Amino acid sequence: MSNESINIGKDPVYDARKLGKGKMGVLGFQHMFAMFGATVTVPLLTGLSVQTTLLMAGLGTLLFHLLTKFKVPAFLGSSFAFIGGYAAVAPMDGKNANLEMLPYACLGVAFAGLLYLILALVIRLVGVSKVMKLFPAVVTGPIIISIGLCLAPSALNNCASCWPLAIVALLIIIAFNIWGKGMAKIIPILLGVIGAYIVALIFGNLLHVQGITPIDTKMISEAAWIGLPVDWSRTVFGGVNFSDAAKITTALTTMVPIAIATMMEHIGDICAISATTERDYINDPGLHRTLLGDGLATSLASLFGGPANTTYGENTGVLALSKVYDPRVVRIAAYIAIVCSFSPKFAAIINAMPMGIVGGISFILYGMIGSVGIRNMVEARVDFQKSRNVIVAAIILVCALGINFSNAGAAKLTIAGVTISFSGLAVAAVVGIILNALFPDKDTPKPFGKKED
Repeated sequence: MSNESINIGKDPVYDARKLGKGKMGVLGFQHMFAMFGATVTVPLLTGLSVQTTLLMAGLGTLLFHLLTKFKVPAFLGSSFAFIGGYAAVAPMDGKNANLEMLPYACLGVAFAGLLYLILALVIRLVGVSKVMKLFPAVVTGPIIISIGLCLAPSALNNCASCWPLAIVALLIIIAFNIWGKGMAKIIPILLGVIGAYIVALIFGNLLHVQGITPIDTKMISEAAWIGLPVDWSRTVFGGVNFSDAAKITTALTTMVPIAIATMMEHIGDICAISATTERDYINDPGLHRTLLGDGLATSLASLFGGPANTTYGENTGVLALSKVYDPRVVRIAAYIAIVCSFSPKFAAIINAMPMGIVGGISFILYGMIGSVGIRNMVEARVDFQKSRNVIVAAIILVCALGINFSNAGAAKLTIAGVTISFSGLAVAAVVGIILNALFPDKDTPKPFGKKED
């Protein structure tokens, strides 16, 4: 297929080399920007290093692609699921990080990543088909929808910090995605970021219009151009006293159980990517490989002082918008993240971005995740005239959203004096699996994507 025969923005593109190296590079930047806001938010909330986070996100993504045979167009960014665990093990004093306990928290996350390997081994031994019978579309669809809806409040909270910039970013994205031509149609996120950033500089910094958040140019000017991304004293190797059993036990019992939730989310994310790209990544390269890649990337990042990695819904939203499904583009984003991790100046440019812009971008990306879940059920032809399907989907949604947004915040279980918390998504996934097993459907579950010829 020649470049001219590609209907950019409408036809799915599985080999981006047909677009040219320049366009691939721009698409890579778009993926990097899409994940950047959420990825750097985790270290800002936990006290971890932003530069280390960028480095490990890039390296973790490349490791994931290596272990999944370079087939899955997933980017691994910072996981929000462990934020509560960091707050419990290494609570911050205002904006000051708890540098003594952070390495212990990272050690706990490293062990949590190893749980992925256990599940990957189980799937490898018993076969993915037997495992995925527990995850038909009536289970995974509502879970994918819940992932997007659970993230929605964070988008609105960011928008609320500056609605004018959020609306500018959102309108630019919508306009270029619907009416854009050629390359502009498949990089609406990047154009939204640049356009809203320029608006903030003009109306916030130059004209000082009330209600427009200005760019923190002082932060940018004071940042160095080059700097090492890893501080050895903040790594597990440099900061953990392995003879301090009490601190290690606290970190492990707090962090490791969280992996139950993140593994469920991982399966939902892979199903979402499969549905978006119309490729069955559950079977090829296999769910055991994606779990292995995610788990090892999480452990690697944590050992060097970065947050846990996870497959990123934001980038699934970019795939859905751009229709460019080539994993090479995602790897370009990973390379860019690695290079940028050595530049405090670049990190400052992004950190100075008003959260209203991030909110405008997230507003549509999180909605796209929910839409993918609906599409997953439609394409699998889930019959909602059947009471059992209605009941399974309804209870999953109420568990996920109810627990997440209620005063409870999380389901808690106390064993031998140790309290373990489970997110709404984890509870919803477990309950959905149990209900689906108790009320079996005689119909054969449809695949999550079309197999590549």
